[in-house]
Amino acid sequence: MNNAQSWHIVKRPAGNCEIVPSQEVTEDDNPEIIEQWGPFTSEGEAIARRVGLIRSGKCQPV
Repeated sequence: MNNAQSWHIVKRPAGNCEIVPSQEVTEDDNPEIIEQWGPFTSEGEAIARRVGLIRSGKCQPV
């Protein structure tokens, strides 16, 4: 069994972006996900990418 966890950044309708485990993105087509980025191999990498998305104006801070 592969214990490696991957992470995605998802954009919600309110404009904020959240970091979620990959299984939350792939379970079903979620209508609350407007846009997504990833997968990232670590949560730390996803956090760094989210900061970049906020700075570039693609996401609103939480």
